[in-house]
Amino acid sequence: MALKTGASFVKLNAFRRAARAIDVKSSDVRKRSITNIVKWLLSTRTRPETAQNGGGKIAKFPGARAPYVSEMKFFNETSYEPIPIYRVMDNNGQIIDKNEEPNLDKATLINMYKTMVQLSHMDKILYESQRQGRISFYMTNYGEEGIHIGSASALSPKDLVFSQYREVGVFLYRGMTVTELVNQCYGNCEDPGKGRQMPVHYGSKHHNMVTISSPLGTQMPQAVGAAYAYKRVPNNDRCVICYFGDGAASEGDAHAAFNFAATLDCPVIMLCRNNGYAISTPTSEQYRGDGIASRGPALGLHTLRVDGTDTLAVHNAVKRARDFTVANNKPVLIEAMAYRVGHHSTSDDSSAYRSVEEIQKWTKDESPLQKFKLYLEHKGYWDAETEKAWSKEARDTVVRTMQEAEKKKKPNWKEMLEDVYYEMPPRLQKQMKQMEEHLKKYPEHYPLNQHESD
Repeated sequence: MALKTGASFVKLNAFRRAARAIDVKSSDVRKRSITNIVKWLLSTRTRPETAQNGGGKIAKFPGARAPYVSEMKFFNETSYEPIPIYRVMDNNGQIIDKNEEPNLDKATLINMYKTMVQLSHMDKILYESQRQGRISFYMTNYGEEGIHIGSASALSPKDLVFSQYREVGVFLYRGMTVTELVNQCYGNCEDPGKGRQMPVHYGSKHHNMVTISSPLGTQMPQAVGAAYAYKRVPNNDRCVICYFGDGAASEGDAHAAFNFAATLDCPVIMLCRNNGYAISTPTSEQYRGDGIASRGPALGLHTLRVDGTDTLAVHNAVKRARDFTVANNKPVLIEAMAYRVGHHSTSDDSSAYRSVEEIQKWTKDESPLQKFKLYLEHKGYWDAETEKAWSKEARDTVVRTMQEAEKKKKPNWKEMLEDVYYEMPPRLQKQMKQMEEHLKKYPEHYPLNQHESD
């Protein structure tokens, strides 16, 4: 079955409604194939023909072109078929349609799964690390690993990534090491961010990944702007991907980003992780209508909805989206449906707003790791012994790295003031001098031995 975008699906329904609205003779329909009927219906939109019920012509307002009708009708979310959810595998890791199985080699598939397992162990250990008071904050990625790895595997290393705060699997797959990620969470002297960000706010210029910001939606207009810059370079063969959650989609920045992406024809993939909850607010209380994907066609974005627990489906979706957006300088909106198995963060207790049974259902039946592991086992690429060995290695890597990270010194205190301006302005120079004098006068009150020296 060919992969269809949500926009195409919505258009197909529009064609069906148009066929009913226009006086189509049965003999005309019999003479035309489906493809020709679609072309014919499109051509009728420019003809000054009479609408069946309205007696008027096709309206050609600057803001919209549509037929006049004399029967008033309100349209709502039930007026259209829901945008379908594309998937490749079932819950047992079996391919549903062989034509949709991506052509990925054994080494790539194994690397994808290993990264997912590594991420799972990193989440478990660093979450416990926060509970032990070793780091200040952490966010797990349980249930969304397929979105991370499926999308990352479909991108080019030169594509620019704007992530939110739950895409650490993308960092891992693109080559950022466990050591670099753990150092960031511990804010030590080897933290790429030099201790200036709270944990899980990663960034890597080397891997084309913009540093994460805490405010929801901040990265969305920025991603569109970066994509517009790419568009201005001929034959650039690069695109931007912007990750965001269903909660961030309620921010004003999201609507501005969607509209700018469409009207400016930017090569950007807007990938929404719809995991069911914006912290403690379920999607049923966040919005009405057909999820986030339905906003795409309304704003002029090519749109697709995909099963986010199906790693291969996400890979296909992002690969197809990348090919399209790079070739056409057009934006694509992807809504990846998933479930946030863990708490929103270490500051959250999800048992206060959802049942244990609900969580267990998604852990048991819709686990991205379980589906992908079964898929590899069916192909003969993975077995129980390999699983046990890699699981131990992945866990040991995180434990060892964590133990090393907490022994390293903190960054030099001057890092607070440096790298803000290309040339440090006089006022900051004055503050730094005052701080140096203060530390020399009262060294016993500050743990300078725990920080790097000049």
